[in-house]
Amino acid sequence: MTIADTIRENKAVYTVAGAGDLAMEKIREMPDQVTKARESATKYQGEMRENIDKYRVQVRETVGRYRGEVRENVGRLEVKDIPGAAVAYVTHFGTRTVEFIDELAERGKKVVHREAVEIAEITERPAPRGRAAQQRGTAQARGGAAKKSGS
Repeated sequence: MTIADTIRENKAVYTVAGAGDLAMEKIREMPDQVTKARESATKYQGEMRENIDKYRVQVRETVGRYRGEVRENVGRLEVKDIPGAAVAYVTHFGTRTVEFIDELAERGKKVVHREAVEIAEITERPAPRGRAAQQRGTAQARGGAAKKSGS
């Protein structure tokens, strides 16, 4: 197996290519997103100020109420339950990470193969002849025709 084959079949290469492709897609979307965010901020600026003033007192009351509930629940927390919860969170996070890496690898595989096809098409095209080569070819063709008619 050649080095190119080894690289071509490496999941990490595909993952990096997929991550780069995803990053470029998101970067291309940014100007539109910034414009929309600016428009929304301008549009809802006055309404947000009113809502902040309106809900400020309500939020303080709710925070005070939840503080009391948290203090009550802390006493009921079982230390023996923490490792099980941690394992469940880590397992879920690990599973999602593997799924995301697989998605990036599939995306990268498409990018790599698309680029490989484009490169193959470029290299298979006949090279454009330079001006000197064209003139030489034309002169040789004329010379060959003159020899044939002169003989």
